[in-house]
Amino acid sequence: MTAANFAASSPDRTTARVRLRPTMTSDLEYVLSLEQDPENLAFITPWERTQHEAAIRFPDFRHFIIEGGEGLDAVGFLILIGCRSQHQSIELKRMVVQAKGSGFGRAALRVAKKVAFDDLRAHRFWLDVKSRNTRAKALYDSEGFVVEGTLRDSVKVEGGFDSLIVMSMLQPEFTGRRTLGLELRG
Repeated sequence: MTAANFAASSPDRTTARVRLRPTMTSDLEYVLSLEQDPENLAFITPWERTQHEAAIRFPDFRHFIIEGGEGLDAVGFLILIGCRSQHQSIELKRMVVQAKGSGFGRAALRVAKKVAFDDLRAHRFWLDVKSRNTRAKALYDSEGFVVEGTLRDSVKVEGGFDSLIVMSMLQPEFTGRRTLGLELRG
């Protein structure tokens, strides 16, 4: 598996430069520290180290470190699931970015869409987002994901329950956005 690059050729020229590279076992302390960061805990369900180790090894998963900025330092991670799905339905299981508001999340999402549709030949790229995570929901909306429905009160959180909003993008929608210059070129 090779690194997926995203540089100055971004459609809007304002998106941060990022690259996705396969996560190595030596990266897992960084990944776990991001998951345990209080800024992120409210919006994700952290995994144990063994779950991340399995995701690195299992062929149906793609576990990436997001590298960004001039020095391409680690700025986050993302996980794709269903990469070998006969249904061509790939899930963005998790994306966590360290520096919020830096553009790294948007750039990484665009690379992830390109990987899903171009490299893995997805028909459907989907995710769920906690309803309280309004920042991520706004990003997914602005990047062309469509709300499919809500799983009401489906996850236990501090102080009660939260709902999950299921969103997706289909391959023809991605192609249409690419035609309009809103997605990375193949």
